[in-house]
Parts: sequence; C-alpha cells; structure tokens
Amino acid sequence: MTQEDVFMQQDQADPSAEAIPAVQTEKYLLFQSDGLLFGVPAEAVVEIITGHTVTKLPLVPGYIRGIINLRGQIIPIVDIRRLLGGENCPSDCMMILQSDGTQVGILVDQVQKMVDLDVSSLLPVPPRSSNELVCGMCSLEDGQTMLAFDCARLLDHA
Repeated sequence: MTQEDVFMQQDQADPSAEAIPAVQTEKYLLFQSDGLLFGVPAEAVVEIITGHTVTKLPLVPGYIRGIINLRGQIIPIVDIRRLLGGENCPSDCMMILQSDGTQVGILVDQVQKMVDLDVSSLLPVPPRSSNELVCGMCSLEDGQTMLAFDCARLLDHA
C-alpha cells in the first residue's frame, strides 16, 4: 500500500459520520438555593466569593440584602431565597453575575459544579409559571432537573 492509497482511504471516510450534526453545548454553573437546582451560563459568572460583609441599606425591598465593596466597585446583593418567597439565605456564598455590563451578586446556598449542556435540551418554562427568574429547564444526566436562571431578569429586581 502506497502513501497515495492511505490518503485516498482517509478521504473516503465513512460519509455517515459527516452527516451527524455537531451538538451545540454551553457551559452552565450549577448552584442550589432553597432546595432548588439552578444553572447560570458560565459566561455570566464573574466570580464566586465568601466572607464579605454585606452593608445593609434602608428603604429597599426585603430581598435586597445590601451592598458589598468588591475592589472599589459597589455591587448590590440579592437574596434569591427571599426573592422567591422563602426565608433568608443562611449562607455567605455569593456569585457575582454580569449581564449587559452590570454586575449583581446573589446569595446562594451552595455552588455545585460546571456542566456542559446540549442547548437543544433546554425546554421553555410553562407559560403560567410564577417564577420569572427562570428562562428554561432541563434534565441532567444524574436525573436532577435544572432551572435555567435568567440573569437579565434578575437585574430588573436589583
């Protein structure tokens, strides 16, 4: 077999392999809040911090826990549990998110892991869903249901 024969065989690879469309995936960071599993697109996550002192503000809605000074930038902190109608979040774990150039922090119970999701597996939320912070949902490989967190809508509340 000559080199030319080898190249010809490679060029005549299985045509059915080329017909399979590439799966489009997106990275999501999973976090828990009040027993619910949420996912936020990784590109929206600026950083995860703990131990920052939150300065309380007067005359703000109860779900706004206050503000933090993060390297000279003032960032509002939203308690997701309170925003969704639950009790105060006992954790000091904050995810700093960015959407449309604006940063906001959210208090979460626990940050879990990063996953690659097939974009086509994200399903729309039911039309009469009362949870306006969720823009989709999907089942993960481990059988859990992830709610896709909508960062842009969160900014309407911050």
